[in-house]
Amino acid sequence: MSEADLEMVRGWRNHGEVRRWMYTSHEIGGVEHSEWFAANAANPSRFALVYELDEVPTGFVNLALDPVEPGSATWGFYLAPDAPLGAGRDLGRAALEFAFLVAGVDCLRGEALATNVNSITFHRRLGFDDKGVIAGHHRREDGTGHDVAFFEMTKETWRTQRESNRR
Repeated sequence: MSEADLEMVRGWRNHGEVRRWMYTSHEIGGVEHSEWFAANAANPSRFALVYELDEVPTGFVNLALDPVEPGSATWGFYLAPDAPLGAGRDLGRAALEFAFLVAGVDCLRGEALATNVNSITFHRRLGFDDKGVIAGHHRREDGTGHDVAFFEMTKETWRTQRESNRR
């Protein structure tokens, strides 16, 4: 992601169908988004990536290496509201390849609000293992608690699945 992508990515993030599934549900302002980008860009353990499908920006992936547990990382993602059908699967595959082959991750973790059936299904289809749901794990700005589903995929699992898919 570059500075030139800021307004596009902020527009995606602020879209109602994207924002409703985020941990922070308020609309992100320009200053807040620019500050987030600057902090992300200055941190070598964070990757902000714009996914392109046929050279058209189609989604966003955030990868954060764990400073406490080397080789582990968490990810977040969303598609452009007008992304074509199937773009999510392609974004997921590209993000996994980046995490395991470029960023050197051995274990990738994901989270989703437990009501976000699409994200939960997405993680499962990509091959993530379910690690359970923690009730009330996340509190939004308005103080409401939300259950969170947790997922994990190891590099070895990813490699095995990738080889199976090639056959």
